[in-house]
Amino acid sequence: MRAPDPHFLVGQLLIAMPGMGDQRFERTVIFLCAHSVEGAMGLIVNKPAPELRFADLLEQLKIPAGVSGMPETRVHFGGPVEHGRGFVLHSADYDIDGASLKVSPDFAMTATVEVLRDIAKGAGPERALLALGYSGWGPGQLESEIQANGWLTAAAEPDLVFGQRDARKWEAALRSLSIDPRLLSAEGGRA
Repeated sequence: MRAPDPHFLVGQLLIAMPGMGDQRFERTVIFLCAHSVEGAMGLIVNKPAPELRFADLLEQLKIPAGVSGMPETRVHFGGPVEHGRGFVLHSADYDIDGASLKVSPDFAMTATVEVLRDIAKGAGPERALLALGYSGWGPGQLESEIQANGWLTAAAEPDLVFGQRDARKWEAALRSLSIDPRLLSAEGGRA
């Protein structure tokens, strides 16, 4: 794996700023799986899809849940693009040759049904979350949104990304930057 280009945010978190203007991204935390001159792609990691359980998804896909007491893999709204497509963001201990994207030393992403089969039979990654849909930006779009005070960026910590407390991830991500969420303003300044 080559070293990431420091101009890009692969493997980092995007933290939505108050007042960003797009309700779909209000108080979101997005893990960036890809970012280059061609654009960016990420998964929202703090917006669960409460109406859909992993076991229900396995049943719809006719995948047997082979492990009794199989850990519940949470299903999230990954973003507004391609809602019907699933992506599994997971720990880097799991890899499907040619299908898994190693994002960083701690994270990888796989978008095949095979990862779901492996999770169902207890042979999947140690930590994972499933996202339906993704968040995407065209060339230069994300950089423009960051410059316009729409997003903050932070290091991605596995405990924050895979943690069970989705409702607290936004505040936790801000606190990782030593920012008190109560002190953020929706108005950006210019020097």
